[in-house]
Amino acid sequence: MSLGLETLAAPPAVLAADLPDVGLAQFGQDPWWVILLKAVLIFVVLVVLTLFNIWFERRVVARMQHRVGPNVHGPFGLLQSLADGVKLALKEDIIPTAADKVVFLLAPVISVVPAFVVWAVIPFGPEVNFFGHQTPLQLTDMPVAVLFMLAIASIGIYGIVLGGWSSGSTYSLLGGLRSSAQMISYEVAMGLALVAVFLYAGSMSTSEIVAAQDRLWFGLILLPSFVIYVISMVGETNRAPFDLPEAEGELVGGFHTEYSSLKFALFFLAEYINLATVSAIATTLFLGGWAAPWGIEQLWDGANSGYWPVLWFFGKVFCFIFLFVWLRGSLPRMRYDQFMALGWKVLIPVSLAWIVAVATIRVISLEGEINRTYLVAAIAVLLVLTVGLMFLGDRKDQDAPFEVSDEPHDAFAGGFPVPPMPAGGAVRGAAAPLTFATDRTTVTAAAEENHE
Repeated sequence: MSLGLETLAAPPAVLAADLPDVGLAQFGQDPWWVILLKAVLIFVVLVVLTLFNIWFERRVVARMQHRVGPNVHGPFGLLQSLADGVKLALKEDIIPTAADKVVFLLAPVISVVPAFVVWAVIPFGPEVNFFGHQTPLQLTDMPVAVLFMLAIASIGIYGIVLGGWSSGSTYSLLGGLRSSAQMISYEVAMGLALVAVFLYAGSMSTSEIVAAQDRLWFGLILLPSFVIYVISMVGETNRAPFDLPEAEGELVGGFHTEYSSLKFALFFLAEYINLATVSAIATTLFLGGWAAPWGIEQLWDGANSGYWPVLWFFGKVFCFIFLFVWLRGSLPRMRYDQFMALGWKVLIPVSLAWIVAVATIRVISLEGEINRTYLVAAIAVLLVLTVGLMFLGDRKDQDAPFEVSDEPHDAFAGGFPVPPMPAGGAVRGAAAPLTFATDRTTVTAAAEENHE
């Protein structure tokens, strides 16, 4: 009984989450007009960035294909994207008869709103003089900012799923189903790739993760995590070669087949904002955020002060955007089975093995009992062997001998409606000429003109 009284009388243990975070103390102190102005500026920057990215993609792909690209509207064709946006807004708005109208109208909004919200925790630069008020170039920050970004980005996928389901179209439904599978497959790998960043930075705050990369970027220290994230972010944004939810050649546009006018423009806007969002997350978590590239800070003391870091931040973001465009102009679309196998059989197992390796390195480094160089080399060898065994297993399955039976094959055996093969086997080369009955006459357009 005395033990229970002592336990009740003892002060409660202080949790780490209850302690004030010194690095986050600068947030939440701004007046309302500064917060409102920051939010408006982020919105304007994202809209202008989307217009530029559309033009940039068209010009780069055109150069890769030996074409000119947009060059008529505005200087260098920069107003072409704005003209296309105005055209989409003024086109006729069509709602299919079989569509669920409420969900059909809400789906584009569900996709585009999270794309803007994620940028609330992206750091653009250090603390600056903002119209006479000292404030960081970031709307807000929180101890779990990275989890906030992943959660909000996941909501945007529901807009694609609901848009495909509510359209009342088979093609749109297939695009929505592929989108849900894509979300499950590649967001798991993306989240696992960020765990190593949390272990090294010791925080999930975006501003503190940037501060933790003051000496060396995590993209170099945690190279496997960086590669896994880059592959996952391409799948997360439905970009080629992972644009299976759209797949123009087989799904006629996929989840947005039935959309037109401003609703289609919202889906288009969400895709390109997400393109910049995943690039900004990669820049923040792996490439030092707004910090100047290595070497510039040594030559110029003011490289990381004032508004100059905004230039370094968007320079790194544009490098990732160019990578997206390069992939779209170079690689064909993957098959669905290849796409799912890459996510579940390669990315997720490698991510799990890498997390264990990073955690082991961190623990041993803190205790200092084993030489870190030998440990890193051993873990690298194990990772290479793991990846090699994965591809070796697939190779053995592909090289398995195919048994050919000498018995005649019945195409209709088992009740399957398979059309029979030709008597002499598959026809190679040109198709056999068509023959018609002698009592029928085929009249061509040229013959009709001659008759007239």
